[in-house]
Amino acid sequence: MKKITVYCGSNKGKNPAYEQGVLALAKEMIRRDLALVYGAGNVGLMGVIADAMLASGKKVYGIIPQKLVDIEVAHKGCTELTIVETMRDRKWLMAERGDGFIAMPGGIGTFEELFEIMTLNQLAYIQKPLALYNVNGYYDGLITFLNHAVQEGFLHKAQLDLLIVSDDPVEMLDKMAAFDPKYFEKWEVK
Repeated sequence: MKKITVYCGSNKGKNPAYEQGVLALAKEMIRRDLALVYGAGNVGLMGVIADAMLASGKKVYGIIPQKLVDIEVAHKGCTELTIVETMRDRKWLMAERGDGFIAMPGGIGTFEELFEIMTLNQLAYIQKPLALYNVNGYYDGLITFLNHAVQEGFLHKAQLDLLIVSDDPVEMLDKMAAFDPKYFEKWEVK
């Protein structure tokens, strides 16, 4: 892994633990000499991680639709800023350019990106590690729900097991580096 796509909020959230979590992740990515691929925002947790990476001289690849550039949320300091037409274009480029993915705390856009990568992995369009960075237990409810989906027969346990969940950036990046992609052809959950 050389480039990590990070999905995170355009807000910082109410608890300072979220910003601290971003900085801890950035510190570990810097230590491992990893580059950041992200949605190119200069606001919220997006801006925090980009600023931390750039301050350490690491490469930051931002991908943003023109509409968001027009409302002045593009981070002008990115090593490379790619402006695309649509959110769909943005998501595909972020999926294509990253060697692995981390979903930090965020809102509906982050949730959409998380589930899109899970789906792309499930269908073998990509085979890259995906992690939930569960800062301050942010994703506990989602993890419970995903396990419920397994119990109810709508999600394969083996597919859920591919999702790396951690509140520790060192452990999370270690597990991502050791990721062994698997593709399951059987659709029906028994």
